[in-house]
Amino acid sequence: MAGTTFTSPFAANSNPFGSDGAKLQTTHSGHLMNVVEEDDNDAVTSPTTGSFANDGFRSPFSGDGASDGPPSSIRTPPNPDSYPAQYNFGRRTSVSAESLKPVADVNDNWSPPSYPKTNDQLGRLQRAIEGNFLFSHLDDEQTAQILGALQEKPIPAKDIKVVTQGDAGDYFYVIEKGSFDVYVNDSGALQPGPDGMGKKVGNVQAGGSFGELALMYNAPRAATVVSSEAACTLWALDRVTFRRILMESTFARRRLYEKFLEEVPLLATLTPYERSKIADALETQKYPAGTAIIKQGDIGQSFYLVESGEADAFKDGQSESVKHYQKGDFFGELALLNDAPRAASVISSTEIKVATLGKNAFARLLGPVEGIMRRTRYVGVVSGVEDVDPLHAS
Repeated sequence: MAGTTFTSPFAANSNPFGSDGAKLQTTHSGHLMNVVEEDDNDAVTSPTTGSFANDGFRSPFSGDGASDGPPSSIRTPPNPDSYPAQYNFGRRTSVSAESLKPVADVNDNWSPPSYPKTNDQLGRLQRAIEGNFLFSHLDDEQTAQILGALQEKPIPAKDIKVVTQGDAGDYFYVIEKGSFDVYVNDSGALQPGPDGMGKKVGNVQAGGSFGELALMYNAPRAATVVSSEAACTLWALDRVTFRRILMESTFARRRLYEKFLEEVPLLATLTPYERSKIADALETQKYPAGTAIIKQGDIGQSFYLVESGEADAFKDGQSESVKHYQKGDFFGELALLNDAPRAASVISSTEIKVATLGKNAFARLLGPVEGIMRRTRYVGVVSGVEDVDPLHAS
C-alpha cells in the first residue's frame, strides 16, 4: 500500500472542526504522521455571549471559505404572515375524560346521589331522556339511578347563560319548565359585544335536553344556551356521576355474567379473558309472565342466562314442567353447537330478565364452539362433541 495516498474529503489542509484546530501532518508520499496539537491558551466562549468570535466558527464542509456564523443563525424563526390563509384551522383535535377505576376500593363508600322528585317529575324526566342515544341502552336500575342523580337548577330570570360556547362542558341538562335559545358563533367561542353570541340556531322547549356530550368528555361547548323566559327549571347531571353510575353497574353485571358462565358445561374450558368477552357481549332481554322464550321445534339461534325471575320447560304440549329455571340457570346452550330444533319450550312463570347471546356473535368473538370443546371432552349433554366434532376419535 506504499503507493496509496490519503485524500481529505474537505478542502486542502482544512480541518472539519475549525481551521485553528489540530492538523494532520503528511509526508510527500501521503503517509500519515503525528498529530500536532494546538496551544492550550485558546479561549472558547459561548455563542450567547457578546464576545463570541464568529470568525472562529466554521461549517464542517466549508474548507477555507468564509465564516458561516453560529448554529442559531442557520435557521430563522418562522414568519406567521408567510402561512396561507386557514392554515391548520381544520386540524383534528383530541378530547379526553377523567380516568375512573373499574372496581371501587374497599374504603370507597361512594354511592350515587339522589335528589327528591315527585312521581310526575320522574315521569317527565324519563320521557325526556329515553329518546337520547346516551340513555337508550340503560337498564331499569341504571335509569333509576340516573333519574335520582338529576339535580334541580332553577333559572329565575330571562337571558341567563346556562352554557357558554367554548367553555369546558361538565353538565347535561333536562328542561322541565320554560324554554332556551341556542346561539352559535362561527369563531368557536363567545365573543365580546352585543353580537358576541353569534346567530340563533334553535330553541329548546320543556321536555328537551342539551349538553349531553359533556357526559362523555370535557370537550368545549359547541353553542351558547340562554334562557328565553323567566322562571325556568332545569335538572342537571354531571359527567363524573354519570360515568361512575354506568361503570359500577356495568362491572357489577359483568362479574355476575362471568359467574353464570362458569356454570355452563359447554363453556367450562373458556379462559377468564374469554368469559369476560362473552360477558360484555351478552344482551339483556325482559319477558312478562306467561311468555314463550323459546318454542319446541324452532331452530335455535341463541342461548340464555337467567338474571332474575323464573321459567319452566315443557315438552310435547304437556302441562307438567320437565325443568324449572331460576336465577343463575341457563338454557338453549346447544344452539351454539348446531342448528338442531329446540327440544322443549321454555315459558316464563314470572316476569323474567335474561342475558342472551347468539351463535353468530359467539363465533365472531371466539370462533366455532367445536374448537373450544376440543380442549376437553364435553360430557354435559347427550348430544356432545362425539356427535358434532368430526375430529373426535371414537
